[in-house]
Amino acid sequence: MKFCLDARTATDHFPGIGRYVSNLARAMGDQLAEGEQLIVFRSPAQTRWTLPTSRAGQVSLIETPVSPFGLGQQFILPRMLKANGVDVYHSPYYLMPYVPGVPTVVTLYDLIPQLFPQVVSAQVRLLFQVATRLALRAADQVVTISEASRRDLLAAYRLNPARVTAIPLAPDPVFHPQPDAETARVREKFGLPERFGLYLGINKPHKNLARLVDAWAQVRTDAPLVIAGAWDERYPQVKEQAAALGDRVKFLGPVSNADQPGLYAAATVFVFPSLYEGFGLPVIEAMACGTAVVCANTSSLPEAAGGAAVLFDPTRVDDLAAALGRVLEDEGVRAAMREKGVVQARQFTWARVALKTLEIYRAFSHKT
Repeated sequence: MKFCLDARTATDHFPGIGRYVSNLARAMGDQLAEGEQLIVFRSPAQTRWTLPTSRAGQVSLIETPVSPFGLGQQFILPRMLKANGVDVYHSPYYLMPYVPGVPTVVTLYDLIPQLFPQVVSAQVRLLFQVATRLALRAADQVVTISEASRRDLLAAYRLNPARVTAIPLAPDPVFHPQPDAETARVREKFGLPERFGLYLGINKPHKNLARLVDAWAQVRTDAPLVIAGAWDERYPQVKEQAAALGDRVKFLGPVSNADQPGLYAAATVFVFPSLYEGFGLPVIEAMACGTAVVCANTSSLPEAAGGAAVLFDPTRVDDLAAALGRVLEDEGVRAAMREKGVVQARQFTWARVALKTLEIYRAFSHKT
């Protein structure tokens, strides 16, 4: 049987989807059974994401010149699927061919543009709503990245539950406990003290950073709060708010993939106050690096944390401050959380993601 994974989104334009599809493609390439073939549609624009290498008879990479944003994919991709004898097509993005002509799987990550309309333009929101409905109409099966996302999707679109499968994500293998030399290198590079709290992510409103800064102001600690990650200048309020705390809040900006494991591992506590996540991969990445985690008790985050984090109500600043204070003040609590976190993170592997995804493909193969 021939399976096609559409990896045209494995470009720098789609960092999250790029990580998903590249890790999935490599892991599936290692788990193909006899008589199965994986065809990977790739973009000429691919850069940092590594796809599986071609293997005679099992894995083929086909350069596909049409963009996920281009109307031409509606005509070119179905012809390519037919010409290559594909039995199951998998799109990791809702912009896809909507009459692919073969059994189809689509991955949908979250409903943020719908649930938090203030984070996207009206044009993007309309595109999301229309394209998502078209993708759901085209797909025989839908993959979500958490049970919470699955519930949201079922409620919003009244889908048959049998059509929707939750397959949680996994951290990249680079996220694991780091040697002292690496955490020392990261501290020196970014000018960080021995103790600090860390948030790693973007600053969009649903990430809830305003409440995080307010909570940090209430915590009795000499440790600074370090906010790292890409910064969207449309939302300057948090930096303006943090200015009142002086050097108690430090902004690092974007952090390279190479520095992220060491930064997680160096932190005294990782805090993730988001109001909504499709999965919450930073929680698992921090746990995998052996860092105590404090995260919001909402959407998919309790599912990801699995009892290995201190949870709080993300709408209550006092609850967040209390959770942070508990972890920062008690080394025994931190040690127990670090141990639980590493165990929890080990449950999430790309081999498992690939196996569960292949099971969906194979079920369709048996029907054809």
